[in-house]
Amino acid sequence: MSLFKRMLASVGIGSSQVDTRLESDQLTPGEEVRGVVVIQGGHVEQQVSSIYLQLMTQYIRESDDKKIAETCVIRRFRISEPITVGPGETIQVPFQFTLPPETPTTIGRTPVWLKTSLDIDNALDPTDHDYVQVHPHPSVRTVLEAVHHLGFRLRKTENEYSPTLGRDLPFVQEFEFAPSPAYRGRLDELELVFFPNAHGVDVLIEVDRRARGLFGFLEEAMELDERKQVLRFSSADLARGPAVIASELDRLIAYHAK
Repeated sequence: MSLFKRMLASVGIGSSQVDTRLESDQLTPGEEVRGVVVIQGGHVEQQVSSIYLQLMTQYIRESDDKKIAETCVIRRFRISEPITVGPGETIQVPFQFTLPPETPTTIGRTPVWLKTSLDIDNALDPTDHDYVQVHPHPSVRTVLEAVHHLGFRLRKTENEYSPTLGRDLPFVQEFEFAPSPAYRGRLDELELVFFPNAHGVDVLIEVDRRARGLFGFLEEAMELDERKQVLRFSSADLARGPAVIASELDRLIAYHAK
């Protein structure tokens, strides 16, 4: 009977189960994430080689004029050494880790979740998925407040395939804004990509000018109407508040909107 139970456990029937319980599903990059992984033993004793938490999201990759959703591991955390789970036994493994600064915000339709995996030899690995809400990094939030102060309206956010800009990740999160009243008629949209770090945030700004006249239409047809520049805001700059950041952004946008 024991051998039969082990055979069933090897295909996931009567095997150990896992459930991750977070202290909060409201997360912010740079802050601590705390919780506990609860393992419920099955019908037989099993050896768990390790427990992994994977921070996951999706990004959009275009191929042959089609948009394809790809799954991506942002970061992987090992939270346990090998443990033995007895039949029917309940084991709780507490964990904590710092949410990486590059974690995308879940504004709009961007999903972010934690995938928990038990690495069990000769068996299907039990998994658990927990979706979370990720608020903007504090540095990013200040710049977003500045953009809102200028009257721009957030149109959408999306993780887009960009292995060059994404550095360690295959994507960047792009924030697309509709023009403010002051720039209506001069801009089609404003796009921002954020790179927060320990000293502040770098902001890639793309100003998409509206076509005006024959030369403007030619620029748009050749995709030359998009002007890009990187602004770097230090922690000291950000501490001065959104109004000061808004003034610097407005100066740059006005220059490229000519």
